[in-house]
Amino acid sequence: MSDEMKTPKVYTVSDLTALIQDLLEDRFDFVWVEGEISNFRSPGSGHYYMVIKDEKAQIRAVMFRVQTRYLKFLPEDGMKVIAQGRIGIYAPRGEYQIILDYLEPVGTGALALAFEQVKKRLAAMGVFDEDIKKPLPFLPKRVAVITSPTGAAIRDFLKIIQRRYANLEILIVPVRVQGDRACRDMVEALHMVNRHLDADVIVLTRGGGSLEDLWAFNQEELALAIRDSRIPVVSAVGHEIDLTISDLAADFRAPTPSAAAELLVKEKETLLNRLKQARTRLRGAMDLRLEVLTDRLKGLRDRIRDPRKGLANLWMRLDEDQMRLVRVMDILIRERRKGLEGEIRALLVYSPINRITALRQALAFKRAALVSSMERQLREGRMGLALLHKRLNDLSPLSVLKRGYSITLRLPEKQVLKGVLGVERGDQVQVLLGEGGLKCRVEKVIG
Repeated sequence: MSDEMKTPKVYTVSDLTALIQDLLEDRFDFVWVEGEISNFRSPGSGHYYMVIKDEKAQIRAVMFRVQTRYLKFLPEDGMKVIAQGRIGIYAPRGEYQIILDYLEPVGTGALALAFEQVKKRLAAMGVFDEDIKKPLPFLPKRVAVITSPTGAAIRDFLKIIQRRYANLEILIVPVRVQGDRACRDMVEALHMVNRHLDADVIVLTRGGGSLEDLWAFNQEELALAIRDSRIPVVSAVGHEIDLTISDLAADFRAPTPSAAAELLVKEKETLLNRLKQARTRLRGAMDLRLEVLTDRLKGLRDRIRDPRKGLANLWMRLDEDQMRLVRVMDILIRERRKGLEGEIRALLVYSPINRITALRQALAFKRAALVSSMERQLREGRMGLALLHKRLNDLSPLSVLKRGYSITLRLPEKQVLKGVLGVERGDQVQVLLGEGGLKCRVEKVIG
């Protein structure tokens, strides 16, 4: 055996490492590994470094930023995962590791895990707190709908609005609602509506789908944009059983697009129903009040004697007296004529013309006195009637209202308020005035 054959081949560290690297990478260029994550870290470079281990061994792993962008969840220490990648050698440290292309949790889907991670993180930030959510405006006039313009969601939404609230102005903001770009589109649409559109409500909606289809609505970026909106946001994503992060972050959640439309028109329908009920009750109350006042007026009218009747009686009595007097005068004249025929001369001396003139003057005086007395009684009767009419007006509740007073009713039960007991801020009240009325909301209760 020659000396060359007896001399072993000596490798440099680099050569040996390169040889091992070639062997491993050729042999294990595509492997699946199951284990538990430990020592996870993510530096500013965006790469993920970790150790995947089981009860007996461990292996280092790295996932570069190009692949981390496609992960829906954030790896954590103690998480059991299935990883796919290729074996590689990091020559400076002489360590072998798995260069990961794919990672998913064991037992729980990646999207479900990512959903819970985002939900937990946003809940800790207070994004879902009820006390920071904005109320829906009363009877909104303009609604901005952020959705796909060709989807079934917008058709269902518009159908409900057209049938129940046709004068509501709808502004459709077209976006993609599925895919990698969908979240960014919706965030930009929210910012645009807040900056440039004078909308009262924003509706963020799309139809149903799988968790993957709805994933754009589970992004943290979209949830933060919803919370930053100064305009109230209604989230109506998927079907009633679907729940997304945008539903939790929105000011109101509607289970379906149709339910979102019904939510916006609910106040108008409620108000119209209340107005119809109030009009019916008011009409009934006014009819009853008019009936009572009519009965009272009839009773007072029956009790007040008509002065025309008394005047007519007096005129009739005067006529009877006049006729009786005429008859008596005729009789006297006839009787006197019989006697006067023989005593013409004596009558010429004692002429009855003067006596008749005096009697006529006395009769005229009595007639004038009688007319004056009747006119006085008539004036007194009219004054009494005017006084009673004034008393009736003074006692009328409408007259009291016209003097500046008002009647306050608590809504919706229409209960007359005599004090502030039981009245709270935000309650609705109706104020009846001398002319018309007001519907008000209580801003402050002064005890």
